[in-house]
Amino acid sequence: MRKKLVFNFTWMAVAMFCLAFSSVCPAVTSKVVRHDNSAELLKGRSEKVIIGSRGTIQLGRAGETLVDQFQGFRDVWSINSLVISGGTVYFGTSPNGAIYKYNVSGLKRIYPSQTNPAGPKQVNGDIVEAEEHLSNEHIFALALDVAGRLLAGISGGTGKLCRFEGDRMEVIFEPPDSNYIFAIAVDAGGNIYLGTGPEGKIYKLDALGRKAELLYDSPDTSILSLAVGQDSWIYAGSDTRGLVYKINSRTKTATVLYDSDEPEITALLSVMNSGSETSLYAAATSAQVVQTQAKFAASTFNQPSPGRPEAEEEGEESSNSDTGGQRLEIANTEVPDQAKPPKSAGPIPKGTKPGQASHVYKITQDGFVTEVFEEAAVFFCLAEREGTLLLGTGNNAELFTVDPVSEQQAVIFEDEQAAQITAVSMGGEDLYLGTANPAKLVKLGSGFASEGTYTSDLIDAGQPANWGKLQLDADIPRECRVLVSARSGNVKDVNDPSFSPWSEPVEITEPVQLSCPLGRFCQYKLVLQSRHGQGSPVIREIAVASTVPNLAPRIASVSVVRSQGAGKEGVFKISYTAKDDNNDELTYKIDFRKVGRMNWIELKDEIGANAYEWDGKTVEDGRYEIRVTADDAGSNTASTALTGSRISEPVVVDNTGPVVYDMKITANSEGARQYRVFSVKATDELSAIGKLDYTIDSHAKWVSTVPDDLVYDTTHEAFTITVDVKEKLPAGEHILTIKVTDAVGNTTYKTFEINTD
Repeated sequence: MRKKLVFNFTWMAVAMFCLAFSSVCPAVTSKVVRHDNSAELLKGRSEKVIIGSRGTIQLGRAGETLVDQFQGFRDVWSINSLVISGGTVYFGTSPNGAIYKYNVSGLKRIYPSQTNPAGPKQVNGDIVEAEEHLSNEHIFALALDVAGRLLAGISGGTGKLCRFEGDRMEVIFEPPDSNYIFAIAVDAGGNIYLGTGPEGKIYKLDALGRKAELLYDSPDTSILSLAVGQDSWIYAGSDTRGLVYKINSRTKTATVLYDSDEPEITALLSVMNSGSETSLYAAATSAQVVQTQAKFAASTFNQPSPGRPEAEEEGEESSNSDTGGQRLEIANTEVPDQAKPPKSAGPIPKGTKPGQASHVYKITQDGFVTEVFEEAAVFFCLAEREGTLLLGTGNNAELFTVDPVSEQQAVIFEDEQAAQITAVSMGGEDLYLGTANPAKLVKLGSGFASEGTYTSDLIDAGQPANWGKLQLDADIPRECRVLVSARSGNVKDVNDPSFSPWSEPVEITEPVQLSCPLGRFCQYKLVLQSRHGQGSPVIREIAVASTVPNLAPRIASVSVVRSQGAGKEGVFKISYTAKDDNNDELTYKIDFRKVGRMNWIELKDEIGANAYEWDGKTVEDGRYEIRVTADDAGSNTASTALTGSRISEPVVVDNTGPVVYDMKITANSEGARQYRVFSVKATDELSAIGKLDYTIDSHAKWVSTVPDDLVYDTTHEAFTITVDVKEKLPAGEHILTIKVTDAVGNTTYKTFEINTD
């Protein structure tokens, strides 16, 4: 029976869990980083492991490179097609148009014949060695006829259909007006069908290849793909317009089954479903998608819809995990009412057009179309194994499996050297791949690689952190295991030598404490192992916990300003902002002192708000400093709580009006007019003089004046007031009232008695 390891924590247990991995009591609960989607996982590095479209990690298929060195010609760039007959693999190449066979005896070139002279050749008047000469021939299509003989389409100067008996080649048909043979298909009766270019014609030959006829002349440039259906139906995929044709091979009539948005139908595959019905799968692509070949595609085009079909099992490639083993789950560390959103497709990256994705379509016999897969890659070839599609792509040379029923997709193989997987074919339990740039023949067995590694991208805690436990949501079959090691550092560069050494690998059977020192960045490495290659761990999610040790809160700013409005005279508003890297709950204490004094006087403690009003009339006039202290005790224990303070700029408390003094009266005249000149001075201890007005005999209208130096700018100002005697001061007793206001609004009134007899 499979052991099920479940770690379900309440919030109290989460706090206990945080204590368990930190030598210092943390200020806050752990921060948990989860890696559970392909976009995040693809930032890391993988070797012999596959990152699935649903954000899973598992071992890739065991691969063996059979051929990467070619005889005869040095320049073999691409394996375009391959077929398997018994234990022999035949494949055709470009650009020299060679055909090879590979079996237990090794590799042999069967076209051009190895008996051909290999001496120098004359090309465009120049003598070149044969192995350096590019014949500009291509073998795009291979097939086996009803008798098991190899059929090959030779493209280049003149298109030729050839048949091989042993190593002897016979040209059986040269389609007129055709330079290229892109596809060969053979029906149950042995009839042979050719898709050609550049005239877009389809030819039919009998089983012996003796009787050839034009089956359909399309208006397209080329017929790139063919598939044989039931009841004499032939399906064809075109170039330029991206059409899928349905052709009756008896009546030679054709209809368009589907008009895709992509210009090329590079592969067609007819699959028999249960109930003797046939489904047609079409790979629609465009060479222009190579402009968006970056792996971001897995986070956009290739994200499946949330949920899954009801009757299907979870997981990517089958890992045979039902034979026993472990089931690991990650402890719940999320607030219940903040459930994690489903994994759904995000927005398409800026500058990327949806039309740049390639698609695999499922098409019924009546022309109803369902999209089963899309990816920002070039699609080259399709095959089928037990109801699962196998799709070869470029320009990352990835082989995808696509299950149209369960909506599961996975990359089961990625060639580290090649740019494209251009051909795929099943041979018993083995899967054979042909690649391009460079050209290689690769065999994938039915088993998994014995070991593979996944190294994560850096996890950033924001500050030097204590790193806690790593947990997995995973199935680990019997005779498989997963190990983890980790390292940490303080530089955002995985190649920096200051990173700590990798810790010793530890098998994961439960949450594993990461053995790495305090550091801002952490990186983990997972090693997936399979003893006999019959199963693979399937990792669905990785969670890594960290806690930044308690850091003192910081008061970023303190502002003290006089409040405005009626009833606010002498009141100051103290405002402050604080930062805490642990996101602790903060309370504040406000103290004040007069500038020049040492001791602070508490104004208010345990304030939860970020502002406080202080009545300045409760203290004597003077210059004061305000200190605000933030305290994170609410999120910490008494031994770990920390504080941070900041002192304001000096603020003036001035509740006293200016003083008017040194009043002098002189007489002056201009002709018949008589004047009285009043000289007066005003001073204030703390604030600048702001305004002086006067009135005579309590007249309702105040008259403003300016200082003798014409500017209100100091605490001492002198004023001169000149009054016409005839208009304002007739003979008798008078009262001169002066109103002087300082810069903060304190006002003083002063009166003087005047006798003008």
